Amino acid sequence: MRRLALLVLLLTPGVARARRHPQFEPTDLELEEPGTAELDLQFGFVKGSDAHRIVTPDFELDLGLLDNLELDIDGTESIKGAADDHPLVLVHNSFDNLWVSLKVGLYDDHIYDSKDEDAKNGWAVGFQVGPKIPTGVDEHGLGVEGLFLIGHHDGAIHLVLGIGGLIDPHLTETGRPYGLESGLDVVYDLSDKWALLGELAGSIFGSNDSRQAGGTFGVQYSPTDKLDLSIVGAYGFLDGNDPYGIFFGVSPKASIW
Repeated sequence: MRRLALLVLLLTPGVARARRHPQFEPTDLELEEPGTAELDLQFGFVKGSDAHRIVTPDFELDLGLLDNLELDIDGTESIKGAADDHPLVLVHNSFDNLWVSLKVGLYDDHIYDSKDEDAKNGWAVGFQVGPKIPTGVDEHGLGVEGLFLIGHHDGAIHLVLGIGGLIDPHLTETGRPYGLESGLDVVYDLSDKWALLGELAGSIFGSNDSRQAGGTFGVQYSPTDKLDLSIVGAYGFLDGNDPYGIFFGVSPKASIW
């Protein structure tokens, strides 16, 4: 599975941007236990500003290395469609840059009430950083992306605020995208199996890329502690975002060692 501090900048007038950058997806501060891997897959349909695409899939692999250290590999493959006047024509496969990162937990003071599970609360702080590998079309050279993460858990509500930036691999024709990004990831537990999911995210660029602000909302069902299923809708508020999309997710978890 794509902040608040940048929304003021994102909604202020600015120079029109011509180029579109892959949208930023907020992250969480959940760290897998050492030896445990989780594969988060999302498949769906996205309506772009000039063409649609089928996501096949958006994926994230998380592998716990230490109690406070996790390896994350994040990427997206999609089949891009033709222009809107040919909505059923699929043209070619495309790949976003691959982000290989380490997520580090710096602080965690979660407090649990043994008599009331809903009373557990606390704060956590961490960061996620790593290289961007040029798997996109006409891109070369390594990039880098990093986020500072602040998490808060109060009963059934889980919040993670991420603020950071990126320098992407160099595009052959238009140069190297770079900018700031921020987002809020929200989970509200309805029960031990059901939860509501939400995200609010945005990006602003120093390069010639369109500003972004968008959100998602969905529901998650967890039949076991090793499997999550979800359906999520996405909506974009600015020209740099896709207007809307819908995604179906499956996230299995397994012990590797």
